[in-house]
Amino acid sequence: MNSKTDERQLNLFGGGIKWPWSGWFADRSAPGMQLYDRKLLFAVLSLIGFGFVMVMSASMPEAQSLTGNPFYFVERHAGYLAGCVVIAAVVLQVDMQRWQQLSPLMLLVVGLMLVAVLLVGTSVNGATRWLSLGPIRIQVAEVAKFAFSVYMAGYLVRRHQEVRENAKGFYKPIAVFAVYAVLILMQPDLGTVVVLFVVTVGLLFLAGARLLDFFALILAGTMAFVLLVLLEPYRMRRVTSFLDPWQDPFGSGYQLTQSLMAYGRGDWLGQGLGNSIQKLEYLPEAHTDFIFAIIGEELGFIGIIAVLAVLLFVSLRALRLGHQCLAMERPFEGYLAYAIGIWICFQTVVNVGASIGMLPTKGLTLPFISYGGSSLWVMTAAAMVLLRIDYERRLSLIQAVQGRMK
Repeated sequence: MNSKTDERQLNLFGGGIKWPWSGWFADRSAPGMQLYDRKLLFAVLSLIGFGFVMVMSASMPEAQSLTGNPFYFVERHAGYLAGCVVIAAVVLQVDMQRWQQLSPLMLLVVGLMLVAVLLVGTSVNGATRWLSLGPIRIQVAEVAKFAFSVYMAGYLVRRHQEVRENAKGFYKPIAVFAVYAVLILMQPDLGTVVVLFVVTVGLLFLAGARLLDFFALILAGTMAFVLLVLLEPYRMRRVTSFLDPWQDPFGSGYQLTQSLMAYGRGDWLGQGLGNSIQKLEYLPEAHTDFIFAIIGEELGFIGIIAVLAVLLFVSLRALRLGHQCLAMERPFEGYLAYAIGIWICFQTVVNVGASIGMLPTKGLTLPFISYGGSSLWVMTAAAMVLLRIDYERRLSLIQAVQGRMK
């Protein structure tokens, strides 16, 4: 392969158009060369743009009822999107080596923020999950997902052999997870703990941990989850309503039955954008946790399959990127890409599963789509990290090719 052929393959947008963000990923040694995953970027931007449209459609009736301004949530979501642009611009400039160096500090800072939430946090609907920083209100548990993923990737690089060969290396990150889990459960937020547990288990498995330790962790995690459900009456009600929501359709099963009605009305092609009935204050949290039900009602089975296909594409792209990085002996980037892929995939499964009645309600947002600044900002940062990982991977490949040709 010659250098001109390689340049054409990496110049994903072609040479005829100068995009405003092209300088973010341009190889200084080869002007005009694009070194990023255009398909991944387009998929993420499509999800975020689609999310804005669906938040607008799903939130207007509730916004009118609560504030008298039907565009209240839309305006706030537009502000969150402006924050996404700033976050993307910053994250794309940070080298992956810097993330690896800062991973222990990030873990400590976010841990302190979780403690601060319990002391001075803002409570909404009986849960204390938000930390107010001036005009900005942050759900620290969302940031914890990102920080813990970065920490786990760094730990597996530093202690890879120890994780594979003895129990001590395996259970050290479990102890860190346990501290985070206790702090987050005190908010309370069981859904985030489950996501962190799945990411931890997935990374340890991919890192080659011993099967005995792995299955012991799975068993302990399952028993702990069952115990947490049994100890809290509201969690038990969620489980029982999930098993048979029609037993109490106007009580504990109300949210799920309304969600199922939305899917039923959607049929194959949907009622049309903006024509949902359930969003007219029948379905609680229609623009946040249950936005997928509104998508199903308005866009039908075809619409939800399209959304799931794009989310699956992003998840598989992240997992593929992780495999490529490990093959190139870039373990930190590989494990972090794996973590982000598992995180996006599992959170999507839980959100969709809860809205269609296959899983208990967990209060997790639909990645890139649901209303909520913290979730949208953190997911944007995670997606930009994936783009940065791919950029550095491609840059190292082209530099290796150029080095061989000299």
